[in-house]
Amino acid sequence: MFLPRGQPLDTESEVQDTPAPPAIPFYTECSEAAQAELFNECEAQFAQLEMLQNEIILAEPDSDENPQEQSVNRLTAVAAELKQWQTRRPELLSTNPEVLLVVGAEELQKLNSQLELVLSCAQAKRDTLRETLKSEQKWLEEKKEVLRAGTEHVVKQRLENERLSEHSVLQDTKKKIQKMKDYQNRLMETLADVLAEHFPLPTQETNADKKKKNIPQELNENLISLNEVLELLMNKTLETPHDPYVSIDETFWPPYTEMLLRHGIAQRHPEDCFKIRLETFY
Repeated sequence: MFLPRGQPLDTESEVQDTPAPPAIPFYTECSEAAQAELFNECEAQFAQLEMLQNEIILAEPDSDENPQEQSVNRLTAVAAELKQWQTRRPELLSTNPEVLLVVGAEELQKLNSQLELVLSCAQAKRDTLRETLKSEQKWLEEKKEVLRAGTEHVVKQRLENERLSEHSVLQDTKKKIQKMKDYQNRLMETLADVLAEHFPLPTQETNADKKKKNIPQELNENLISLNEVLELLMNKTLETPHDPYVSIDETFWPPYTEMLLRHGIAQRHPEDCFKIRLETFY
């Protein structure tokens, strides 16, 4: 039974709805008269077979004949017999209807068992294909769901990218730059506080203490703090990286200058000892 193209397969009642074949009556034996008739026909066929066999033996040539000629003659005889059997119409062994009925019933029983075996194999193969179809359909639905989710994500990202204009990108960049500047200002303020606390400028009191120790020290009122020195060196490095040196004058307190040089924070000009620059830390 074939389904038209596009019609779904009925998975529940395809075999159950198929009507079972009618039972074939099985005749185990014939009547005594039919058996006697069949026995007589068999005796007549065997007698005819013995007669034909005797004729074949008598018709065989002598053994003195050439073996090659014997082979050719046998081949010719076999070919003629084959042609005769091909043109001959098969005859029934018996014409008794009772005998034919029993023989036909036996053949139908054999054919029925073979067809039942083929049917069971076809049903098992159908069940396997049905399970395979279900798994493939489930896999297809999963892939469709993944494709649908991916498509929705792509559309969403595309819409978000369209919303972002050049102005919004510029504003975001400005905000990031302002954050970096604020962070730099906080760092500079923290550095200034630390330097002001731990590295203050010399005062009149410290100068008087040095005079008591007989150390002549002249205090310049125009001295700049260590924080200002570092800020001056950093600005010079950023503004003119090709010439980052700063000239040392009377506003630089020598102990702080010497401290920067000794600790590797600044370095002197290789040709002019009155110029220093910030050490390269990158």
